[in-house]
Amino acid sequence: SGADHFTLTEMVKNMGGVAIAVVVVLLIMSVYSIAIMVERYLTYSAAKKQSREFAPRVAQALKNDRIEEAINISDKHRKSHLAMVVSSGLQEFRAHEASSDISGDEIEASKRALQRAIAIKTAEFKRGLSGLATIGSTAPFVGLFGTTVGIINAFKGMSSEKTAGLSAVAGGISEALVTTAFGLFVAVPAVWAYNWFTNKVEAFGIEMTNSSSELIDYFIK
Repeated sequence: SGADHFTLTEMVKNMGGVAIAVVVVLLIMSVYSIAIMVERYLTYSAAKKQSREFAPRVAQALKNDRIEEAINISDKHRKSHLAMVVSSGLQEFRAHEASSDISGDEIEASKRALQRAIAIKTAEFKRGLSGLATIGSTAPFVGLFGTTVGIINAFKGMSSEKTAGLSAVAGGISEALVTTAFGLFVAVPAVWAYNWFTNKVEAFGIEMTNSSSELIDYFIK
């Protein structure tokens, strides 16, 4: 019956080779984007959690002028972005600490070490996000390709059967449109996740910059 044509299982059963290929590609994109989302979420959560523990401890160590202890605390919080930045600044500072008077050049060297650490950590945080952006922008077009081919086939069928009217092509067109719907279904979460994660990376960047400027203030004192 006509109604049976429009159940999802019937549509999938009647899909042509191109439509199936498109759905397989979209499934791969979907699995890949979910893997990135889970991995990035865990990475960012660990960075946030460890930074929360790290900040008060290192502040206390520096207040008591215990540089070695501060570096040890940093090494224990390896997943924290703040720990990585602070550690590189402290190690650079410690290398010059033997001279009793801290010169402008030494402060500059520490600043450069901090900037390098921020650049490295920011690049680490951005890893995988370009994949999400690509999936978000291309998945609808992959689905649309499946739809276009499906509609061409549906109209070909209509001309060969010589039976004018929608009933001849309705099944074909509905199957074709499923690929567009699936493309959007894959793309929308990827775009949301990309925007959310990008905001997180920006927030982490601000935190790292603030920490490094606080550390420079500590060195100058």
